[in-house]
Amino acid sequence: MILALAGGVGGAKLAAGLAAVLPPQELAIVVNTGDDFEHLGFRISPDIDTVTYTLAGIANRELGWGIAGESWAFMDQIARIGGESWFRLGDRDLATHVERTRRLRGGESLTDVTAALATAHGIAHRIVPMADDPAPTIVHTDEGALAFQDYFVRRQCAPALTGLNLAPDVAPSAAFSALIDDPALAAVILCPSNPYLSIDPIFALAGARERLRARGVPIVAVSPIIGGKAVKGPAAKIMAELGVPVSSAGIAAHYGAMLDGLVIDETDRAGADAIIGPRLLITQTIMRSDADRAQLATDVIGWLRREWTLDPSDPISGVKKA
Repeated sequence: MILALAGGVGGAKLAAGLAAVLPPQELAIVVNTGDDFEHLGFRISPDIDTVTYTLAGIANRELGWGIAGESWAFMDQIARIGGESWFRLGDRDLATHVERTRRLRGGESLTDVTAALATAHGIAHRIVPMADDPAPTIVHTDEGALAFQDYFVRRQCAPALTGLNLAPDVAPSAAFSALIDDPALAAVILCPSNPYLSIDPIFALAGARERLRARGVPIVAVSPIIGGKAVKGPAAKIMAELGVPVSSAGIAAHYGAMLDGLVIDETDRAGADAIIGPRLLITQTIMRSDADRAQLATDVIGWLRREWTLDPSDPISGVKKA
């Protein structure tokens, strides 16, 4: 079984590729909830929704969030009557937040609600929130501390990031915890999400980093940096603000001892010698199409099979560190 850790857009693309080439029993996707918040009275889980919509084939690829072919009557009316309209909720997307909020207020866990919504969208693969309890990421900037969505959406990541408060006292969701302990766990793939805003919040949960590392299975990441730039989002800006080289070498250094392998794009082949520590796979990592997503997933899985010892009776289960 492959455990994929993901945030929003970049993570969702690879998660969809993995879902295209792995059967449901061989893949679980644990999603960041550090950017979850309450807005207009609704419980919003942006990364979970992006992963869900992407696997369901209804994501808005142009925006990178929300549902394709969306209408905006609700938000237009909110703005007209003087309400908060800085965080856009499409009319179809709104149904997700209404139903999630109703179920959570009725006593269901975020794990159960996420599974129910995935099933409603025809998704067979497991989408699991990193935590059932709130685990908010607080962003420290040159303008002071900001709630995540104030930084990310309201301010469009304009303030310089100086640090993060994550949630080390919050436990992983029971489902995530069970996946960590699952005897079938073969490898962990860090999708090309923002390391600071999407993957670190997952690692920061109580015991998560240590327990994942202690399993002894390979942990590999797909670099979100290509040619000194982030494919999407503020990862490159954040790295520069923190004094980290904006490169795959900087990604490797950030993950450090957590990482056994790193996947980098062909564009960065010339700088591969600067990457110290993890084994490398150099391949195309830009995912412009469904075929690109599936091909990258196939490349990463094939690499795991070649570079780490496998149980030959099962192409995925039984991967062990060489």
